[in-house]
Amino acid sequence: MAELEADMEAPDFWNDVEHSNEVMKTVKSLKDILAAFDKVSNEYEEIDTLIEMADEENDDSLLPEIEEIMNQFKEDFEILRIQTLLSGEFDKDNAIVTLHAGAGGTESCDWTGMLMRMYTRWAEKKGFSTEILDYLEGEEAGVKSVTIQINGENAYGYLKSEKGVHRLVRISPFNAAGKRQTSFSSCDVMPDIEEDVSVDIRDEDLRIDTYRSSGAGGQHINKTSSAIRITHLPTGIVVQCQNQRSQHQNKDKAMKMLASKLYVLKQQENQERLDDIRGDVSENGFGSQIRSYVMQPYTMVKDHRTGMEVSNVNGVLDGNIEPFMNAYLKWISLNKE
Repeated sequence: MAELEADMEAPDFWNDVEHSNEVMKTVKSLKDILAAFDKVSNEYEEIDTLIEMADEENDDSLLPEIEEIMNQFKEDFEILRIQTLLSGEFDKDNAIVTLHAGAGGTESCDWTGMLMRMYTRWAEKKGFSTEILDYLEGEEAGVKSVTIQINGENAYGYLKSEKGVHRLVRISPFNAAGKRQTSFSSCDVMPDIEEDVSVDIRDEDLRIDTYRSSGAGGQHINKTSSAIRITHLPTGIVVQCQNQRSQHQNKDKAMKMLASKLYVLKQQENQERLDDIRGDVSENGFGSQIRSYVMQPYTMVKDHRTGMEVSNVNGVLDGNIEPFMNAYLKWISLNKE
């Protein structure tokens, strides 16, 4: 026992543990991919055998079984294909999603709250965990801004598709005349890079502000100015954190978020990608949306980059957004070729 305690106090012990955990996660991911490949291969062989039997025996009764296995094969093959597209440098990492209400006042704050629910519902369905890092309520309703960390395998790989301006068209519940209202909310997504990154951050390049935490939380909420906002002056990047128990812990988390953003910025080779990572997705208003959610006069969610359309708006807002994520992964894969 004493030897174990001594080992745990050694400087490299926890680094070795973290490295071992990372290796085990990679091994598990590869095993899952191999298992999925084996399943698809077996389904293909079974379909081939059944077709051969039906042809030789001229037996139409096998057709329903062949069709059932074929449909399952297509579904499993598509899942496997999407997994192969999650090969970006940071795709495996957890994700940090920041939503900001745009043009539209109270209506846009309500829309931002709806998007927050959509992403947390998606995370729940994937078995991912979520943690609110920063939260600012709207003046009358909804959410003015929120930062959520979503933890799970390939969380960033999936959620990078959501970066941009999201547009809602509906009959406003805040308008007594019952008129149609267009609202906007911007979404920025960054990887929560797990390993330590080498980024030169000078103290003189930072403006650090403290403020009172807001929203639901622990007993410290709204009692002390423990929340931290860090502005990186050369790039204009702003990161915020308020969920930790102390100002020191909030600052540590915010600095890690800033380092991740700056590191990813450094990896980009063109201005368009650099602006995306930085969060300058475009003006948060008309003409700049990546996706539109229309609830009146018809129902349709359309991604303007990939052309993907889904008519079940309520289903999408309940977290069923994988069709858009998958279409985006295919789209960027084709654009790289």
